[in-house]
Amino acid sequence: MRKILGSTLSTLLTLGLLSSQFLLAADQIPDCPDLDGSALPVVNNYVLQWKQSKPNQFRHRARVRGYLTRLYPDHNGHHHFQIQLGPNQTDTLEVIYNEDFGPLPSLQKDAKVEACGDFIVSTAPSNGNPRSPDDAIIHWVHTNPSGRGHPPGYLVIDGVLCGQDGEHAPARPVAGH
Repeated sequence: MRKILGSTLSTLLTLGLLSSQFLLAADQIPDCPDLDGSALPVVNNYVLQWKQSKPNQFRHRARVRGYLTRLYPDHNGHHHFQIQLGPNQTDTLEVIYNEDFGPLPSLQKDAKVEACGDFIVSTAPSNGNPRSPDDAIIHWVHTNPSGRGHPPGYLVIDGVLCGQDGEHAPARPVAGH
């Protein structure tokens, strides 16, 4: 048992998932609400399972932690980057951030990232969006100024909370108006 626990702790420390930076910022990070309003824990293992086993466009709320490993080209005011969630080369997730909700700090490889938002399996093009190079995305990693539709999310990069500036976000039309 001690050997298993030691191995698990070693793996988590290697991935940086038990780093003091995440622990120090925890009191400043908002809860990550699930659809029922309950606070989500970090669900890296579920996200990796969903990515492998669920169909294209499967959606679920998620809170993940990892390291930034690759920057993708920005699209229409959205930053795209890859984070590593687990020890395997394919244990990655594409993060999509809408810069209308505030600036990001300089994105650097190996930055520690925590994201709360909507997870989507993206193994094929859908609704005019291309397939994700990581076969899955997390988006809506920002506040929701209207309070309708999506629960709010957030993004933390190297201890800096992002995505909370809904004041400057463009107004979205209300359905039916």
